[in-house]
Order: sequence, then C-alpha cells, then structure tokens
Amino acid sequence: MKALVIADRNPTIDLVETVKNENINLLISLGDFAREELLQLSLINSIPKIGVYGNHCSGTYMPEIGMWDMHCKIWRYNGFSFGGFGGCVRYKSSPYAIMFTQEEAVNLTASFPYVDIFITHCPPRGVNDEEELAHQGWDWLRDYVLKRKPKILLHGHTYPNESNLVRQLGNTKIEYVHGWKIINI
Repeated sequence: MKALVIADRNPTIDLVETVKNENINLLISLGDFAREELLQLSLINSIPKIGVYGNHCSGTYMPEIGMWDMHCKIWRYNGFSFGGFGGCVRYKSSPYAIMFTQEEAVNLTASFPYVDIFITHCPPRGVNDEEELAHQGWDWLRDYVLKRKPKILLHGHTYPNESNLVRQLGNTKIEYVHGWKIINI
C-alpha cells in the first residue's frame, strides 16, 4: 500500500496529480498546515485521507477537506490499524495552538492499544527532537513505542539533520516527513 504523507510545509507538488499518477492508496497529514494550503485535498475523493493537527493548525479544517482527524483514535484500513496523536509539547500559553503538557498527553493516551501504524505531529522523546521545549518529543510516546512496538511511526514537527536522523526505535521503523514523502506500508 502506498501512502502520500505530508507535514509542516506546503507541499511543492500537485497533490491531486500525485495521488493519481503515483497510484496512492492513502493520504496522511502530520499537521502544521493552514486551511488554504490543503483545500485542493477536497478534490481527492478516490482514497481515504487521515491526519493529525500540528501545533500551528487551526484544528478545524479536516472535515471541510474530507479528512478524518486521528487524534486519540484508531482506524483500520487494508489490513492495517492506524492510531494518532496531534499537537506538540506545550511550550507557551495560547488558546489557539494545539499543545499538551507531558502529563496531559499521558492521561489522554494511558490505555491506547497497539496499532500497526502510529501517526503523530511530534516525535517520541529522543527521536529526531531537540532539547528546547518547542521541539521536544513526547516521553509517553517513547514508552508506547518501546512497549507496544508499532511497525511504523510517522512524524513531522522537528528539523533534524539528515545525517542524524533516527530511523528505528526498538522494533519500530521511524519515518520523518517534512514537506511530502511517498511511503510503502
């Protein structure tokens, strides 16, 4: 199954044409888009569209473009289970940003079951993250990955150097996306 995954930056490709020409089966957004950047996704009705909001998202555009918000939800498709968590570690006080404290995130995910594919805006702690609070990873998500062992974790949000990319955590393959990437699931 081929997934077109987008994150953090207005994709430099025509999403509608890419879905058609590359035989994409699923579109996944990892967040940090303005509504206007993704309006063209409303023209894609031939495949499912799932995603999580990033900390810079409005938190309101997914229904308009026919995308399902995966935050703290599970979805099954083509024999795979998908789960998701949006936002990032709270680094400032803002009524508009999608952010949680580490403790709030733990409470929201305490009983989250195993999924094959985990989609998240913010990575696990120690995986392509930074020490500054704004780009720090989730402590709970690191524990989740090591305990539940999803096959793949997809994330955006941070800006790791290509030479330092973490591509594996325990048994889980890590896929970092900035802009867009086609991933075989």
